Amino acid sequence: MALHLIKLCVGCDSVKDLADWICEKRKRTRGKMTEHIHTTRMVPKRAAELTDGGSLYWVIRGQVMCRQRLLAVRPFVDKDGVGRCRLALEPKLVLVEPRPWRAFQGWRYLAVTDAPRDLDRAAPGARDMPEAMRRELRELGLL
Repeated sequence: MALHLIKLCVGCDSVKDLADWICEKRKRTRGKMTEHIHTTRMVPKRAAELTDGGSLYWVIRGQVMCRQRLLAVRPFVDKDGVGRCRLALEPKLVLVEPRPWRAFQGWRYLAVTDAPRDLDRAAPGARDMPEAMRRELRELGLL
């Protein structure tokens, strides 16, 4: 059964910022355009569940806004001997139904039943709206 991760997207103010960052980072990998790598400090113990259809949900400015499908979990030891993990992600961002989320450190597991629905399923056509408009509609309880 699939399991998801949720993580704060530090340094990004919008989904567009995250998409631009992913695009720029992938350009620097010299041809490895099939996946996007995000390095974390801790290794998820439930890696098999995460790669069985799981996604990484991004919290941007206090709201879960989008997700990326998890392709692989690759533990490694860095040059200082510290255990770390590379999360291989599908580079495509999928907008999700915005949901408030309090700040936390690192990442957390997110059960499938607790994950926000994809925006196309929750509000057809909302993905074509500007992000600021979606945020305002969400704050008003209309989205």
